[in-house]
Amino acid sequence: TAMASGEPKAKKLKLSEDEKTDRNSLFGMGNPLLDILAVVDKDFLDKKNDIFVCVCRFEELVKKFKVEYHAGGATQNSVKIAQWMIQEPHNVGTFFGCIGRDKFGAILKQKAEEAHVEAHYFEQDEEPTGTCAACITGDNRSLVANLAAANCYKKEKHLDLEENWKLVEKAKVYYIAGFFLTVSLESILKVAKHASENNKLFCMNLSAPFICQFFKDNLMQVMPYIDVLFGNETEASAFAKEQDFEIKDIKEIAKKAQALPKVNKKRQRIVVFTQGKDETVLIETFPVLKIDPKDIVDTNGAGDAFVGGFLSGLVQEKPLDECVRAAHYSANVIIRRAGCTFPEKPDFK
Repeated sequence: TAMASGEPKAKKLKLSEDEKTDRNSLFGMGNPLLDILAVVDKDFLDKKNDIFVCVCRFEELVKKFKVEYHAGGATQNSVKIAQWMIQEPHNVGTFFGCIGRDKFGAILKQKAEEAHVEAHYFEQDEEPTGTCAACITGDNRSLVANLAAANCYKKEKHLDLEENWKLVEKAKVYYIAGFFLTVSLESILKVAKHASENNKLFCMNLSAPFICQFFKDNLMQVMPYIDVLFGNETEASAFAKEQDFEIKDIKEIAKKAQALPKVNKKRQRIVVFTQGKDETVLIETFPVLKIDPKDIVDTNGAGDAFVGGFLSGLVQEKPLDECVRAAHYSANVIIRRAGCTFPEKPDFK
């Protein structure tokens, strides 16, 4: 993990005088997807490219194979993992996003509740609830996402409502994955400005190279408000290329990203770039937890889990090195399991 930070290692990221972790102190907003995990036979997948034939086969998938459901989507995954790491109290994490009024939406609500995340979804009838099917055949996984309703989030119909905005105001740490830049820039900016004006922590993820490439204008509108920027080495490289940094070294990219203009001058930006199993030294070294490759079941969700662990530390006002340790722990747990799933309790001290 490469970290660019002006903070000394042991210094806490002071958020409030209150040391206790309160309900609704972590706020996430993004694309809620119902994760559907299914072990399928080869015939179900398109022989040509071994990718799930098409989204319209979800119903068939559910009827034909044993499926597991989980509350998913990048931001919701991270909020869920943060809640799991914190354990008590429940509902530390609040989550906003858009779903459909349908069966999958009802399951998603139930799954978020089971994960002790306080999800307040904007429900509409135009589009069905977004889904992400993971079809497993032996060692192969085919993922197909259908954003559907997740694309329909509306600031004025949900975020601006008084009872919802009160939940935003209760939070002290905010996290939004870059994927949401394709849905509602105005919602992101409203939350980001609130965090900045009140000296709270606003965190964002580059999420994917295509966000850095095709949504860079939206990303750069939000950048001045970002206190903690997450990404992996591929996203960092794409970001550097799009910003004409003309450097390839991940450490240097992190330093450059850290130095980009920032509205809230009370906090220096922290940049956290993961590199799979490789560590990167930037001011400090944070080696990742070693894992035997044969113990790796599924690396999907590792990045979301890393962020979730990191956020759990931020919300509890832990020093940065503790946030990284929590991040490495949760990612290490998740890659040993199918999907972004976890045991009942973390074994983290």
